[in-house]
Amino acid sequence: MSAVNDTKFNSALFLLTGIPGQEDVHLWISIPFCLIYAISIVGNSVILFIIKTDPSLHEPMYIFLSMLAVTDLGILISTIPTILGIYLFNSREISLDACFTQLFFIHSFQCIESSILLLMAFDRFVAIRNPLRYSSILTLPRIAKMGLVFVLLRFALTVPLPFLLKRFRYCRANVLSHSYCLHQEVMKLACSDITVNSIYGLVVTFLTMGLDSLLIFLSYVMILKTVLSITSHAECLRALNTCVSHLCAVLLLYTPEIGLSVIHRFGKGSPPLLQILLGYVYLLVPALMNPIVYSVKSKHLRAKIIRIFIK
Repeated sequence: MSAVNDTKFNSALFLLTGIPGQEDVHLWISIPFCLIYAISIVGNSVILFIIKTDPSLHEPMYIFLSMLAVTDLGILISTIPTILGIYLFNSREISLDACFTQLFFIHSFQCIESSILLLMAFDRFVAIRNPLRYSSILTLPRIAKMGLVFVLLRFALTVPLPFLLKRFRYCRANVLSHSYCLHQEVMKLACSDITVNSIYGLVVTFLTMGLDSLLIFLSYVMILKTVLSITSHAECLRALNTCVSHLCAVLLLYTPEIGLSVIHRFGKGSPPLLQILLGYVYLLVPALMNPIVYSVKSKHLRAKIIRIFIK
């Protein structure tokens, strides 16, 4: 028993990983990451600035879009220190407390983003199903209350994650396969029984992204049912066109998340590079593409953005 205990200790550090075997070109790899972060931060900040300063955009759809932009900025800020730290400065070490803090914010913001997409699906459903009562149903105070409730619920679900990890002892090979911390990966490095963490992680995933995706799907079933009952073909297409941006945002979030979950649980023989790249897509691409997608699809928003940059 003492021999076993000697192989276990409370390490003060984890080692993060960039792209294995490409350490010599990490500085070059940092260039696309810097561009992604710069474009994402500027794009989401511009969206927030325009919505805040233009009273004509103080409508439910744009309020939800501003919530999505804040969440995307939260994810970017949570991951910048470690991702750019590895590729720019070869800084791989991260303390346990810093790692637990990072994974708490990453999972929290991901769950909040999922809930905002659910609220946006509800917004599209009300707008198409009951357009005459749209503004009376989705009032600004009601939107604020719904947003606050979802944020508090998501934080409440993810708060236990770092505390569940903090009670473990970790093995000597404390090397993570990503350049940021995730609960499902950190718990696998523990020298203890991780059954509770595994079950709780699945419960959180089901109650957030699992339940949200199901409700979003049901919302679109009801939207399609409503749209197909419209006799005018032009009106039918116009109604569906208002949902394109939201559908793109849903696909951008859930597609890589599902792929990464499948690889984590069943892809034992999958190439490590695939898992690493999919992890970056999962975290960074939604924040990069959401402002672009909504700017392209919204004429009003696009006109405001063009006016800002032309000035």
